[in-house]
Amino acid sequence: MITNLFGLVYDQALTENKAGQVTVETVHHQSNGIEIAANLYKPAGYSADKTYPAITVAHPNGGVKEQVAGFFAQKLAEAGYITIAADAAHQGASGGLPRNIDYPVNRVEDIRVMADYLETVAGVDKDRIGSLGICGGDGYTIEAVKTDKRFKAVATVSMFNSGRVRRNGFLDSQLHRIQDRLQAAAKARSKYGQLARWTT
Repeated sequence: MITNLFGLVYDQALTENKAGQVTVETVHHQSNGIEIAANLYKPAGYSADKTYPAITVAHPNGGVKEQVAGFFAQKLAEAGYITIAADAAHQGASGGLPRNIDYPVNRVEDIRVMADYLETVAGVDKDRIGSLGICGGDGYTIEAVKTDKRFKAVATVSMFNSGRVRRNGFLDSQLHRIQDRLQAAAKARSKYGQLARWTT
């Protein structure tokens, strides 16, 4: 495999930026005080004087921007879109401790913040921003689009419902334990949850 200055690991990934062709650049922005590392792709012949539709691309659980999210971001740029693929907070080249966690609230916010960043890019048509989620990034993408009206379109690839798996177990294998888990949570809250809030 060709050494890739951008760290991209998929077949036919960009290895250098050439005038008049699709380009990629590393960018950084903030999400809830955490520095987010992202790759911004621009279409061939990009001009700041033109307007382009734009798309955020959310990677799968355990993935990073240099993998399948980068592949889709590049292919969409080849089709004329400005795209951004970012490492989620706590993952990849993005900041955040502890490392390698998949915190749903942050994942949703990361997608909204990608849209924030796109709105600062010359040429982005703010009325034509969409979002693409891949595998575990799908559920977070759907939530971001439901709650942020800047997104005008949404698509998913290989949809995986992380929330359902967290609640019910893989293939609903823990459905029979939901009531037990809710009861244990209620007992813990009764014992510990209110102590710090009420003083006499």
